[in-house]
Order: sequence, then structure tokens, then C-alpha cells
Amino acid sequence: MAASGGYRNGTHKGNTKVDRLGSLGSATKSSSLKSKPSPASPAASGLRRNSTGSMGGAKDDAGVPGRVRVAVRLRPRNAEELVADADFADCVELQPELKRLKLRKNNWDTDTYEFDEVLTEFSSQKRVYEVVAKPVVESVLDGYNGTVMAYGQTGTGKTYTLGRLGEGDTAARGIMVRALEDIFAEISPETDSVSVSYLQLYMETIQDLLDPTNDNISIVEDPKTGDVSLPGATLVEIRDQQSFVEMLRLGEAHRFAANTKLNTESSRSHAILMVHVKRSVKGRDSTLSSENGNSSLMVKTFKPPVVRKGKLVVVDLAGSERIDKSGSEGHTLEEAKSINLSLSALGKCINALAENSAHVPVRDSKLTRLLRDSFGGTARTSLVVTIGPSPRHRGETSSTIMFGQRAMKVENMLKIKEEFDYKSLSRRLEIQLDKLIVEHERQQKVFDDEVERITVEAQNRISETERNYADALEKERLKYQEDYMQSIKKLEEQWVMNQRNHGSERTTFGLKDDNFDKELNGAVPVASATEKTAELKKLLQNEASLRAAAEEEINNLKSQVVQWKRLEAAGNAEILKLRKMLEDEAQRREKLEEEITILQSQLFQLSFEADETRRQLDRGGSGKVLGDLDSFMSQIRRSQLSDSGNGDKASMAKLFEQVGLQKILSLLEAEDADVRIHAVKVVANLAAEETNQKKIVEAGGLSSLLMLLRDSEDETIQRVAAGAIANLAMNETNQELIMSQGGISLLSITATHAEDPQTLRMVAGAIANLCGNDKLQIKLRGEGGIKALLGMVRCGHPDVLAQVARGIANFAKCESRASSQGTKNGRSLLIEDGALPWIVQNANNEASPIRRHIELALCHLAQHEVNAKDMISGGALWELVRISRDCSREDIRTLANRTLNSSPTFQSELRRLRI
Repeated sequence: MAASGGYRNGTHKGNTKVDRLGSLGSATKSSSLKSKPSPASPAASGLRRNSTGSMGGAKDDAGVPGRVRVAVRLRPRNAEELVADADFADCVELQPELKRLKLRKNNWDTDTYEFDEVLTEFSSQKRVYEVVAKPVVESVLDGYNGTVMAYGQTGTGKTYTLGRLGEGDTAARGIMVRALEDIFAEISPETDSVSVSYLQLYMETIQDLLDPTNDNISIVEDPKTGDVSLPGATLVEIRDQQSFVEMLRLGEAHRFAANTKLNTESSRSHAILMVHVKRSVKGRDSTLSSENGNSSLMVKTFKPPVVRKGKLVVVDLAGSERIDKSGSEGHTLEEAKSINLSLSALGKCINALAENSAHVPVRDSKLTRLLRDSFGGTARTSLVVTIGPSPRHRGETSSTIMFGQRAMKVENMLKIKEEFDYKSLSRRLEIQLDKLIVEHERQQKVFDDEVERITVEAQNRISETERNYADALEKERLKYQEDYMQSIKKLEEQWVMNQRNHGSERTTFGLKDDNFDKELNGAVPVASATEKTAELKKLLQNEASLRAAAEEEINNLKSQVVQWKRLEAAGNAEILKLRKMLEDEAQRREKLEEEITILQSQLFQLSFEADETRRQLDRGGSGKVLGDLDSFMSQIRRSQLSDSGNGDKASMAKLFEQVGLQKILSLLEAEDADVRIHAVKVVANLAAEETNQKKIVEAGGLSSLLMLLRDSEDETIQRVAAGAIANLAMNETNQELIMSQGGISLLSITATHAEDPQTLRMVAGAIANLCGNDKLQIKLRGEGGIKALLGMVRCGHPDVLAQVARGIANFAKCESRASSQGTKNGRSLLIEDGALPWIVQNANNEASPIRRHIELALCHLAQHEVNAKDMISGGALWELVRISRDCSREDIRTLANRTLNSSPTFQSELRRLRI
């Protein structure tokens, strides 16, 4: 397609920018059908074979099987295509209700492909995110790796789908912005973290978009696990959505782009956004508790906290291009060659994985090395392939579709990234140990201060006691000495008096000697001295008792000091015990890592042996036929868990053969609403194949579907049941059965109460198919079929309006045929039921399917002369004239000319108006 609009962030580039994508469904049958690759069935789901060159690398432990999901998105025509391809129909036709895409090979033959999701040119950015990326983002939050990638021709909307910032219009935000919004809404800022790297692969060199000077980053692979990392890339921790948007804007400014004939802003590099999410698992983090009793510290229990590390990789691939169409030359030509070589290497790896080849050429390009985990690895991968409608680029569109078909055959083995946070535990233990040491030092200081205070106080008291004792002794000594001197003086005076009293010298001398001896021996004063001595002894005893009490107190203080030293020794022993526990925990961790390594090697061997055994069974044995209803329900449940949607044709056919139609139909009456939903989806898929329709009707499937439409209040069941009835209504015999069982009345009631555009589209499709039966015209109109169609235009959805227009065109065609055969007279029933104003109003609708069907309806109504006056008064003549001149389809233009020329009433009016 020439000069396609660039879906680049920023302002609108000329008239080539398209801001909204969506689609119109079509019920045209294809001439050939390419079967969608079936996902791995639960019975055959096992570990994939891991070879040295496989994209997945070695797996550490058992995972969950998960097929690569692929969605296709159609870009609307740009301004140049609207002019250059105005006379040509789109090369693709979408059937989103059946998840099918039809690629026209020529004017009469088409190829049909099935995908997990089919997104029309009217699909909103929110719808694209929810069906393509949201399941991957939820898996990343649960601890898995996830990849979202866009692949397609240059100018088909890859960057618009993934990297649109949506600053002017929030509804236009791309997958990158919406993914981070959901991540920030789910994480806890206190315990979780989000880190982002933004890179580009340009000319086989990895460059950092956040640091342009870092322009040659090397890829490092883990020799044990095969995981790929980029240690040289800038890793920025993001705290809020605004910071992330600013980072995207900075990275986008550094990305290489060029102006080519196919795209005014063609990306010349592959952009890779890596989002690392680290989350703590709530409820599994053991706490480290302590109790403080009698100054002792004791650790109760502690375990390392559990963290989950998920990585989201969003890859905006540069578009493939043909040199002759893009007009690249010079350096732009070299860039195109490098882009095509890397995309070719990716395609070879996808082919090898889809064919289960023993060797996958993963090392042919840095792109395939970076995506090693995304295809055949442990990541949940969603791929959106973007295509354009222009028939001039049918070859590129076909190549893109086939790439998506092959990618759907690749199965990954999802593995949760959960591990113990030993670093966090070590930090917590170190903090706890520091607290214990600080507390011990504080208590030790208090203890030393107290001991020192008591020691000083005791010394002061002892010194004071000694001083008091010495002073008392000195006072007693001086007192006793004074008393002794007084006693001597009194004795001398008495002796003098006695000597005077006695006359005889001898007698006097003798008496004097005797009295002096008596006095000297203390006969009289000795009694007083004895009393004093006893009192002094008593004081000495009191002082001795006080000294003994002081010594006892000193001994008590010494015992307290010894006890404090013992407590200090116990605290040191507790600290040593904690350190030993840390060392033991580190040793146990090393042992666990060794055991994990051994288990990984054993698991690798077991997976290899299981693959060998499965291949032998596939060659020599046959599958066991499921024999009861429980087995069928198990298959439906596992299909739901595997995200396989409604299932593809091959799996439905297998269920049909193994279980039997009666058992499937019996589930339509199950009490479990989920069982009914899945059962009706299975019936709808079976009804899409013409070979199954007769069997379904004969087994009572049509009656069961009509019963669901009448009795169920679940809009999902009503939508899928109406779709199944629409598939059955493509057969003329089934149309009469539907009408005879009151099907048109039930469809009309459903259309009256339904609000969901998809439900209304299914109902309108069923009624449109019934409108194409000549025999049912009167009955269909009598039971309110036409009024039901006209009532559904209230929805305004393009898909619903396209089915309404198709039904009116079918009805008008049948009326025209009946009028030409002479079996119908009078005005058209469509005109009588008031359909003409809506037909005239939408005759020039922008949507080509609506406009094409309305133009056919006007031509068929005008072929019956009795309708001419009503059409003239209703303004339909002017639309017929416009169709005869301006219609892009030659067959409709010719029919309009022939109708105007053959009608006398129209000719008379044209002459009157001088046209």
C-alpha cells in the first residue's frame, strides 16, 4: 500500500493517519478453508523436548503448557487507498463472530484462516488490549514471564497498537501504557517494585533508548538455565504512571524512523520494552519475633520471605517491506535489508518450533536470541499480526497471515518465577542483631554505672565510719586520761591529810604506805574506771557491728556485680547463637541450591524420556476413545484453562467423533451455566460445518437451541445460540424447520430485549439468512421479522447495520424474483413496513458492506413498477441516479441503469426533472 498512515506517537501526519481501527463482519462462504492449528490437547500436553538450539532453552522445573495466542488486526484504508483502490474490493473479509479471516485469491476463490481473535478496523484500543495483552499482564503479576509482540508489513499499525501514548485522546492509548496502568493498580508501593528498560535493535546492534551513548549492549546467556539478560542496559525503577509515560516519550525520541513510500514514519528498528515486576507473596512471609524476659533475648521462628519476579516484554517489530514498493535507497536500503534479515531469522525459528524440529536456528540473529523465552520457552506469549485491506499488497498480507498461523502451533511451558528472598531475611536479621547489640550495650553501660555508683557510695560510707571510730577512740582516751590525773591528785591530798592526823611517824609512815598502796591499786577509784571501761567496750562493740554490716553490704554488691557479669556472658552467648543460626541457614540454602540443581538435571532427563515415549506411542498406538460424559466435561474444562477459546475445527471434529452428538446436546440442558455456555459454543462451532448441520438437526439440536433462546436469560448463551441458528439457517431445508418451530418469533423477541451489539449481530445474521428464502416471505413478515430487523438499527453498530442491510437486500431480491415470475402483486412488504426511509438514509453509508447491500436492495425494489411512486416520493430516485453514475461496482451500476431505463414512471419523472 502506498504511503500508508504512520501510527506513530505525536500529532497527526497529513491525511494518512488513522486513529480508529475496526471491522465489518461478513457471512459470505469461502471456497476453501485452511484449518487452524490445534492447541496441545490435555492428554498430550507434556514437557517439550529441549535441544541446545531451541528457543525455550533448558527448563528448571515442571510448568504449565500454554500455546502462543495470535490475534489479527485489520487497518482501515488510508486516504491514498481510498482513491487508488476505490474500484477494488478489500483483499480480506473478516468474520469476527467465527474468528475467521477470508483472503481473496481472485474474484471467485478465497482462503479462510482461523485465529484466536479477529479484530476489525473498528475495534477500539481498549478491546485490543483486553483480548491480546491483559491475560499476559495478569500472568506477569502472578510471577510468570510474558511477551506481547506486533508483527506485520510496514504501515499496518504496529506502533499504533503497542506504543501509542494517547495524550490527546486517552481512548487511543496503546498496550504499553495500558499494561503499566494495570500493573501499578495491582502492586503495593511499600513491598513491590517495577523496573523498566527500553531498547532498540538497529542494524544488529542493541542500543539503549534511555541512554543513547550506550549503543552496543551485549547479550548474556545463563549457561545453566539458558535465560537471556542484558546487564549493560539502563534499568529505571518506576513509581508512577506519569514517570513511565515521560520515559516512553524520551525513548521514542531516540528511535530511528524514515519516510518511505509505504509509511511516512516507518520504524527502522525493533523496539523492545522490558518491565521487571517484583512482588512479595502475602501470607507466606514469616515474621521474626523476639521476647524480652529477665533481660534475655530469644528468637522464636524465622523463614525467608517469598517473592515473585515476573518480566513483561513488549516487542514492536519493524515492518517488513519490499524494496520495489517502499522505494528505499542508500542507507535506508541497508536498514531495510537488516530488518528483513532479522524477521526472516525469526520466521525460520517459528517454522522449526511449529514443526517440532530438533534444531532451532536461534543464534542466526540477535532478535531471535532476545525472544528465546517468548517462543518455545517459559513465557506466556501473545502475538498480534497487523494487516492492511489493499489488494495491491495481497502478497505481504498473505505472508503475515501465514506467519501468525505458524506461530499458533508453538507451545510454551509456563513457569512461575518464585524464590526465597534471602537477602531480605539477612537484612532483617542484621537489623535485629544490631538492635540486640545496642540494647545489650545500653544495659551494660547502665549496669557499669550502677556498680560504680554503689562502689563509690560504699567506700564513702567506710571512710566516714573509720573517721567516726577514730574520733570516738581519741575522745575516750583523753577523757580517761583526765579522770586518771584527777584521781591521782585527790589521793595525794588525802595522803597529806592522813600524815597530819597521825602523830607517830612509824605508825604514820606505815599507815601511809598501806593507804597509798590501796589508793594506788584503785580500791576506791577503780570501780569508776571499770564502769568507764565497760562503756568503752560497748561502744567498740557497736562500731564493730556497724563495720560488719558495711562489710556485708559490700559483699552483697560484689555478688550483684558477679550476677551482672553472668548476664553479660549469657547475652554474648545468645549473640553467638544467633550468628551460628545464620551460618546454619546459609549452609542449608547452599544444600537446597545443590538439591535444586540435581532435581533440574533429573527433570531434564525425565522430560527427554517422556518425549521419546510419547513419540513411540504416537507411532505405534492409537488414542483411547472417551467413553462417558465426565471425560467430555474434563476436555471442555481443560480447553477453557488452556485459553483455547471455542476450539478449532480439528478439536471439535475429534470431540464429535469421540463423545457423540447426543451427549454434547444433552449438556445444553445442564444446570451449571458454565457447562451450558461451553456446550452451546461446541454446537455453534459444529454447526459452522455444512457436513454436521444435518446431523445436528436430526438429533434435535435445532429444537434445543430454540429452547435456549426462549428460556435462557444469560445473554452469552443467547448470543452463541443465535450464532448457531444463523449457521444452520444457511441451509434451505433448515430455514423451513426454523420457521415451522417459531424461530423467527423467538429471534424477534431476543432482538427486542438485547442490548449487546454482538448478540444483535448474531440475531440479525440469522434473520438475514431466513430473508433469502422465497417460500418464507409472507410468514417471515407476518411473524415480525422485518420489524425486528428495522428495530435493531437502534444499536448503530456497523456490524449490526451490515447484517440488517444484508437481510433487507435478500428480502428485496426475493420479492423482485417473485414479481418477475408473476407470483406477487402489490407494493413491496418492505415499503409497507416502513423500511424505505432507512434504506434511502443509508444508501450512501461510509461502510462499504452496508452501502453495497442497500444499493442492491434499491435496485431490486425499483424493478417492480408498483413501487416506483413510493420510491419517488421517498427520495429513492435520486439515490438510484447516483448509483447508476457513481457506484464502484460495475454490476450494481449496470443494474441501476437498466432499472431506470425500463421503468416508465421513472423515465417520466426524470424527463420532468430534466435529468
